[in-house]
Order: sequence, then C-alpha cells, then structure tokens
Amino acid sequence: MNEKPLSIRGRKFTGTVVSDKMSKTVTVEWERRKYIPKYERYEKRRTKVKAHNPEEIDAKVGDKVIIAETRPISKTKNFVVIKIITNEEKEKTE
Repeated sequence: MNEKPLSIRGRKFTGTVVSDKMSKTVTVEWERRKYIPKYERYEKRRTKVKAHNPEEIDAKVGDKVIIAETRPISKTKNFVVIKIITNEEKEKTE
C-alpha cells in the first residue's frame, strides 16, 4: 500500500509506548513536572497521546520513541512516530 508521507510540523516529544493494541496506532506517554505556586514545589503529571505507527517503524509496548506533531489523522490522532530510540524488550533479553 502506497501511503503519502505525513508532513511533520510543530513540536517533537520523547515518550514510551504504553499500548499497541490498535491497528497502525500506538499510545505514547511521558512525564512532565508542573510547578504549584502555593506550595512552591513541583508535581509529576503524565501526558498520553495517540500516534500513528507506520509499518516501516512498527513500535511495540516498552519502546522509547520520538513523536512529532502532524495534521489531524483522525479524531484523536495528531502525532506520528518518527523514530525508535530504545527497545526495553531487547535490552532485558541481552
């Protein structure tokens, strides 16, 4: 199947794949710190987004990936996986 390449624009994020049960889609999660002025401290928060998972990349659960913003692909999908950084499954077996 010949798919047109998706134009990448906007921000790039690094996160971990937490779900790959959908077809051609993965859920990517990363942690961020939010400052709470009242307590003058930071709290951890998580961001979860759906990203297009091209067949050439084929990211699996546990992979650390780089995702980039793109045009809306579906109702909830606005990101595309552009690179796999590490693979936890391979690291555990080695």
